[in-house]
Amino acid sequence: MTTLPAPAPIRELHGPLDAAGFAALQAEGRPVVLRGLVADWPAVAAAKAGDAAMIAYLTREPTSRPVRAIAAAPSEQGRFFYTPDLANLNFVRGQGRLETFLRDLLAAAQMPDPPAMAVQSEMIADLLPAFARENPLALLPDVPARIWIGNRIKVGTHWDAKANVACCVAGRRRFTIYPPDQTAALYPGPFELTPAGVPVSMVDPHAPDLARFPDFAAAAQVAQAATLLPGDAIYIPYGWWHGVDSLEPVSILVNYWWAPGNPAGIGSPYDALMHAMYAFRHMPEDQRAVWRGLLDYYVFGAAGDPGAHLPESARGILGPPTRENFAAMRDFIRQVLN
Repeated sequence: MTTLPAPAPIRELHGPLDAAGFAALQAEGRPVVLRGLVADWPAVAAAKAGDAAMIAYLTREPTSRPVRAIAAAPSEQGRFFYTPDLANLNFVRGQGRLETFLRDLLAAAQMPDPPAMAVQSEMIADLLPAFARENPLALLPDVPARIWIGNRIKVGTHWDAKANVACCVAGRRRFTIYPPDQTAALYPGPFELTPAGVPVSMVDPHAPDLARFPDFAAAAQVAQAATLLPGDAIYIPYGWWHGVDSLEPVSILVNYWWAPGNPAGIGSPYDALMHAMYAFRHMPEDQRAVWRGLLDYYVFGAAGDPGAHLPESARGILGPPTRENFAAMRDFIRQVLN
């Protein structure tokens, strides 16, 4: 037992949202629950008719490729995480037909103690093209939709280098959100082995071990949470930490990831983080201080545009963010690495 406060409620908006309102919401940079954003989706109507109706809606069209699935033993209580020694993950991976997974999902719903099971982050346009056509999100017409299907599972607290609109289709989902500046208080796990592709928090938010993770108490003070119903959505700004609990035997989410404002051709910031750790992390502090200043100057623009004092013809990779300039940067990096 802990005496940590319950997360504060995430701010909510109700009803339709137009492009201008969505742009204003993004400019605020805070998570927002969008009640009823996709309440008119046919998929949501199918979900409200029951689990069997939802599965029937998904299986109207045969899929053309296998999907990837994960499963954990009932003893894991729905949490996809690590084994106690952190040497392995506590779930297994496989692949097969979506129709088979959905049949097994319905069967698991009748079990008193089912395994945790999920199909995650599958691209909808090629897997379920009719679903994609019938359930569009006008706010993000050019962002590909992904589908997440499972039962009562717990996705560990993690962050994405993207903004996210997640739409609840079937079942209830509870999101718990933390600002990006809470990284240290969330105790990220290993890079080499991770349940979610990026380091996840080592803290179980449902039973935090404050003796082992004392700074989590600070993160709990600024946590926010909300439970989404079918038809609701949530906007999660770029880089915010979030954990997700699926609360029903059949739970379906559709989400949209994008990196707002990133010019075409830009490099991967996650790759850059790896390289920065490789290059800077183990330097003596006096040398790191030098490079911290150079990064502030050249990368984060602490003193303004680092190429502003150079003639345009001589700015090279300090020039504007064009595809050509990014290609030149990649070529320059290859030369340096070789």
